[in-house]
Amino acid sequence: MEADNNIRIIPLGGLGQIGMNITAFEYRDSIVVVDCGLAFPEDDMLGIDLVIPDVSYLIENKEKLKGLVITHGHEDHIGAIPYVIRQLDIPIYATKLTMALIDGKLKEHGLIVEVERHVVNFGDIVALKDIRVEFIKTNHSIADACALAIHTDAGVIVHTGDFKVDYTPVFGEPIDLQRFAQLGKEGVLALLCDSTNAEREGYTSSEKTVGKAFESIFEDHDDTRIFVATFASNIDRIRQIINTAYKFGRKVAVQGRSIVNIVETAQEIGYLEIPANTLIDIDRIKDYPDEKLVIITTGSQGETMAALNRIANRQNKWAQIKPGDTVIFSSNPIPGNEKAVSKVINELTMQGADVIYQDAHVSGHASREEIKLIYALVRPKYAIPVHGEYKHLKAQAYIARDLGIPKENIFILQAGEVLSVSSAQAEITGKVETGILFVDGLGVGDVGNIVLRDRQILAENGVVIVVAALYEGTGTLASEPEIITRGFIYVRESDEIMYEMMEVTQETFRKLQDKGISDWNKMKSVIRDEMGSFIWGKMKRRPMVMAVFMEV
Repeated sequence: MEADNNIRIIPLGGLGQIGMNITAFEYRDSIVVVDCGLAFPEDDMLGIDLVIPDVSYLIENKEKLKGLVITHGHEDHIGAIPYVIRQLDIPIYATKLTMALIDGKLKEHGLIVEVERHVVNFGDIVALKDIRVEFIKTNHSIADACALAIHTDAGVIVHTGDFKVDYTPVFGEPIDLQRFAQLGKEGVLALLCDSTNAEREGYTSSEKTVGKAFESIFEDHDDTRIFVATFASNIDRIRQIINTAYKFGRKVAVQGRSIVNIVETAQEIGYLEIPANTLIDIDRIKDYPDEKLVIITTGSQGETMAALNRIANRQNKWAQIKPGDTVIFSSNPIPGNEKAVSKVINELTMQGADVIYQDAHVSGHASREEIKLIYALVRPKYAIPVHGEYKHLKAQAYIARDLGIPKENIFILQAGEVLSVSSAQAEITGKVETGILFVDGLGVGDVGNIVLRDRQILAENGVVIVVAALYEGTGTLASEPEIITRGFIYVRESDEIMYEMMEVTQETFRKLQDKGISDWNKMKSVIRDEMGSFIWGKMKRRPMVMAVFMEV
């Protein structure tokens, strides 16, 4: 099997996890990258703002990079672009709304002039040297989502992106099933299919069903102020909320930076038309009676700094919850966010709000029957489940097997594995460097596992600092050392342990002097060990112990 006849599929993220989707397709001397998303930090990633993929492999092969192709505008598919595009220096191809959202990020990072960008339409085929990429209309919880047909001389690979089959979308056309079927008839080498809802039986409901649910809720709560929390990127959901508010004679205000930006962007490109005199500034809500107001807000996932959380904690200067308010959660908790969402719901309920968190949301991902439909139309030789945790990938693998794809033709990959595919065979032929980089403030990659470990220790056990003044050139104390603690004990009520730690410190300095040890690094190491052993023996705690010396 000659290398030129192989398409190399290299996932650099997005497998075995939710988020950080990025996959490289390599054929001959060309690499096309699909999506470049971020993930949100887990609970133990203290102080971390965002998690982005390590693209070392792409940087090492910059001369082969031909384009970055984006399936849709969610953060887990575009969020890492501003952080890695400088290193990759390749053109971006995306549909109209997706590109508008990318442009917003590039402007924020001062990169809008530097990055080459191309807006594409559904049905377009972009030639990127040895690879041609076709954009196919799909449906998702954000407009302008697309699947990709990746054409090479070795065969065609179909990548669904995040999708569902919606025959009655709120905006735009239904998914182009005809094109999937046509590709299937012509022959598809491999299918990379969204696995997020592969465990769910049946079909995912149309987005329009949520509009009917809103009408029912608004009708039942016609004498209260209504808050609706949803994903900022779900423009179809926002459109339905606004249209329902207009139907019931209500004014609409939006709260939360991301949702304000999305609404403005969608209006600018003609993807969101708002009835005249319906949208008002958030600072004008005091001018209207409660029964004439709807406030659309971020925070449906319980995010600490999101608008709804700040409202629930009485930290929002524009809106405060009042008894009788109605709060609608128009989303399901992302796995891992359940506790945070529950906390916000409880807080809102305790303040007298009527909280509705069922029947006001539908997923943007295909359930089992829709996944089966795509497989039946595309008829791939090889199945490669993508997008989801391992259990989701495994669930889709079972679907593919039930549809007649041989077990040996189904590949559940891990990030970094290289799957070489041709009409003759497919096999894992290697592994490239992958990983994650942490974004902390303006720093990218400067916080690693060691720093996170230290933060974890500080968060769990606190810190003990031994401060000592030493005579120049010796290890002799110039004065009594000082012990400072933070997050370890409450000093004012812990005289005994503080006294004992001081004794341990002074005894350690005497031992060091008796042994003639004056090297500061060695002295600090001994003090850390002695103090750590004492604290563990006394209290079964392991605070971070530090020694700080000053020369006099």
